[in-house]
Amino acid sequence: MILYLGRRLLGVAGVLLAIAAVTFTIFYVLPSDPAAAACGKACSDERLDAIRAHMGLDAPLWRQFADFVTGIFTGRTMGTGQYALRCDFPCLGYSYENSENVWDLLVDRLPVSASLAVGAAVLWLVLGLSAGVTAALRKDTVTDRVLMVGAVAAASLPVYFTSVLLIYGLIRLTGLLPYPQYVAFTSDPLSWASNLLLPWLALAVLYAAMYARQSRGAMIESMAEPYIRTARAKGLPRRTVVVKHGLRAGMTPVLTIFGMDLGGLLAGAVITESLFGLPGVGRLFYGALTSGDQPVILGVTLLAATFIVVANLAVDLLYAVVDPRVRY
Repeated sequence: MILYLGRRLLGVAGVLLAIAAVTFTIFYVLPSDPAAAACGKACSDERLDAIRAHMGLDAPLWRQFADFVTGIFTGRTMGTGQYALRCDFPCLGYSYENSENVWDLLVDRLPVSASLAVGAAVLWLVLGLSAGVTAALRKDTVTDRVLMVGAVAAASLPVYFTSVLLIYGLIRLTGLLPYPQYVAFTSDPLSWASNLLLPWLALAVLYAAMYARQSRGAMIESMAEPYIRTARAKGLPRRTVVVKHGLRAGMTPVLTIFGMDLGGLLAGAVITESLFGLPGVGRLFYGALTSGDQPVILGVTLLAATFIVVANLAVDLLYAVVDPRVRY
């Protein structure tokens, strides 16, 4: 297991390095010049060269990338002379828009995105697995058809449409919930949950529908296995057969997509955060895209990639816990 984990960690490092290289190359060879944008319209060539040197844009691309990668682990000094700026570990650079440390921006926005992702994930897992298992155990019945038709309909609704419906129905029409404003969990857990309930529902409707269909198929397949018939023949209670033997084996494909979905949402849900006005990583990324803030774009991309590859690694390790057959 230690050797396997070591190989996987080396693979994770290689994937992150490749993603950083591709993203860095794409955004640093674009026609836009951040130095010219920072200098303004009435800018002399001397001033432009000075700003480009301060940003480190006068060095070859490979040197810029090498400085960026080493700065993540050791920190780096940006600029020279009296304008030199120290960027401590882990250094992702400074935003071109507001000259703030990119890492500090991510740390400040991450609790919002994490609260949104984890709460929605719990909700869609409960709803999706409940609907999928119920439909599988009542295969080809009215209950099965109703649940699957509902899942197909819910999966067809884009998240922005569901969000608008929830805002209109639960805020403007009935006033049952407040308009979402992020409140830290440590300051007021009840207000934290009530303000995030609408975004959770908006994401859960879409994801729960997909998980219902996935878990239904996995459960039907696992309940047809020979060991299920053996468990029934031994006289085990129905709940034990379904939960311990059927659902446990059927969780493997669900875990796979769960790792991808949760990892991606931890780095921000751009549409949901923008619609509900939540100051998360997704909204930060959208603002950076519209303004061409390359260090922020690169930082968010690396953060998202890190969450996804780490989630995939965790899912691979959980396979052996959920299904003992994987250990062999």
